[in-house]
Amino acid sequence: MQIDLHGRSAIISGSTAGIGLAIATGLARAGASVTLTGRTQARVDDAIAQLKRDVPDSRVQGVAADLGTREGCDTLIQTVPDTDILINNVGIFAPQDFFETDDDTWEQFFQVNVMSAVRLSRHYARGMKERDWGRIQFLSSESALNIPSEMVHYGMTKSAVQSVSRGLAKVLSGTQVTVNAILPGPTRSEGVLEMLKKNAEEQGRTLEEVEADFVQQTRPTSILQRMASPEEVANMSVYAASEQASATTGAALRVEGGIVDTMA
Repeated sequence: MQIDLHGRSAIISGSTAGIGLAIATGLARAGASVTLTGRTQARVDDAIAQLKRDVPDSRVQGVAADLGTREGCDTLIQTVPDTDILINNVGIFAPQDFFETDDDTWEQFFQVNVMSAVRLSRHYARGMKERDWGRIQFLSSESALNIPSEMVHYGMTKSAVQSVSRGLAKVLSGTQVTVNAILPGPTRSEGVLEMLKKNAEEQGRTLEEVEADFVQQTRPTSILQRMASPEEVANMSVYAASEQASATTGAALRVEGGIVDTMA
């Protein structure tokens, strides 16, 4: 299969590192022009430089904005009014005791993880519908189905974006605009590695030992028995953005290593 996205444009929210940058790199390799986003200009500039090193002939631009706010989403929309492919990747996570998670934290997670995707999709889907072609993806998680007791507030947001994804696919029924959710499992993203490195330092153990224990102890149903790389998740996203994925819509595409113990 030869995925060719030349002539297509893509916006990837939260794409200065980790899964977002890996998706942007994969789309650029397939020929799409990409827009990276991050909260600071310095992070955006660093990500652009890294992508250009990895894909020298890439067409890439960046927008610095806090997409967890209405104003930040408006900044992106005004800077880049249209796109063919929208990857709603921006998100935050943090383990926290349910009884210690206050209202402000719940609201912050909802605004960043859910409303950023709602606001961007509401705008960009209009143009896709008018042009009768588009790809919208929501980065959900196995935590949407397998709610983690240590991150109930996070799992809630991932269930929510999966619901929005399915509903928006129905809204766009009969068009050539597809909408799907991507469900990664534990992934060796920048944020996860920082958390594990901190745990390793506190426990006087190696990163590899802590990483292996994390999968075995917190996700014991994993069939893969290891964390995925950001590139492995990106591969699914690039396929779902392709012409070849034209009959895949309203789906929850799992890249979670078999953690969720169902076949559906």
